[in-house]
Amino acid sequence: MEQDVRFMALALELAQAARGQTSPNPLVGAVIVREGQVVGMGAHLKAGEPHAEVHALRMAGEKAKDATLYVTLEPCSHHGRTPPCAEAVVAAGISRAVVAVLDPNPLVAGRGIALMRSAGVDVTAGVCEQEALRLNEVFFHYIQTKRPFVTVKTASTLDGKIATATGHSRWITGEAARGEVHELRRMNDAILVGVGTVLADNPELTARLHGEKYGRQPVRVVLDSALRTPLTARIVQDRSVPTWIFATEKSPVEKREALEAEGVTVITLDGPLLVDEVLQRLGERGITSLLVEGGAEVNGSFLRARAIQKVVSYLSLKLVGGSQAPTPFGGTGFAAMGEAVSLTDIRIEQVDGQDIRIVGYPKWTAAPLEKE
Repeated sequence: MEQDVRFMALALELAQAARGQTSPNPLVGAVIVREGQVVGMGAHLKAGEPHAEVHALRMAGEKAKDATLYVTLEPCSHHGRTPPCAEAVVAAGISRAVVAVLDPNPLVAGRGIALMRSAGVDVTAGVCEQEALRLNEVFFHYIQTKRPFVTVKTASTLDGKIATATGHSRWITGEAARGEVHELRRMNDAILVGVGTVLADNPELTARLHGEKYGRQPVRVVLDSALRTPLTARIVQDRSVPTWIFATEKSPVEKREALEAEGVTVITLDGPLLVDEVLQRLGERGITSLLVEGGAEVNGSFLRARAIQKVVSYLSLKLVGGSQAPTPFGGTGFAAMGEAVSLTDIRIEQVDGQDIRIVGYPKWTAAPLEKE
């Protein structure tokens, strides 16, 4: 068992290295071991390209015969963009397969393991299962709900302010923390803000390194009921990254046509922009992960809708004060402290000696109080 955990940890590390590249596919790592020696390893790098098992089998070659395969997710058993990995494992002569977690995809869901076992492969499942579940939290959530996994990112001062009373907010956190946020953007399919953020900050909403765009860019999503987004806004003029704006049917047709002429996709909803409906539409368009970087009202609407799967909060060791200075979550909030949402599986780390990063997962105990 100790050896199984050691080699599965290596497979998990290989999978993690491709984070931000594989959507809508999961992160998968594979290691092939023969007589205690690694003879093959690989990771899934991009949707449509060979899976981790295939890379590992190619590297192992004839040494795969009678070897043990360690893989972080159950090998697929269906024909998609690539052939079934379970069949490739059997054909290579693998004698034992150690699988971290079963694939929730209905097209697989145990069939890969069944196929290998029926061919005489000794299969062990559940090794490092919790680590594998966390690794693919986005994939599992999307497969099971058809909605994106929502991460809300906030940055506030020690006294809980996201800006001064005058609206000044640059910069709350240090350069290192801001760099991490750009990495967060790169790892998500889409980034969402409200029109207030667009009007106040005119942001680019791109993943940048040293000022230059890098890696896969998230789709930029704006909640803008009345289409107040200026045609001169950076998210409109920069056509290298898609921009989707959610508006209501009552929004001005002329403005809608003008934005679409600039390459913006305008998605109209019948009635107010409810969080649940926005997430449904995003899921239908293939968005598996969503980073919410909204202001207080947008964040508050996701909180009220209980539509947050993860919170990444940066706490700057500064004091701003001011009763009118905004906080990360606006709206009416909860009426009693007993209704407050607790975070679980919390990780707290200092970032470059200036800021504190807190990551946690909301523990929802009731249905949404209201839909806004």
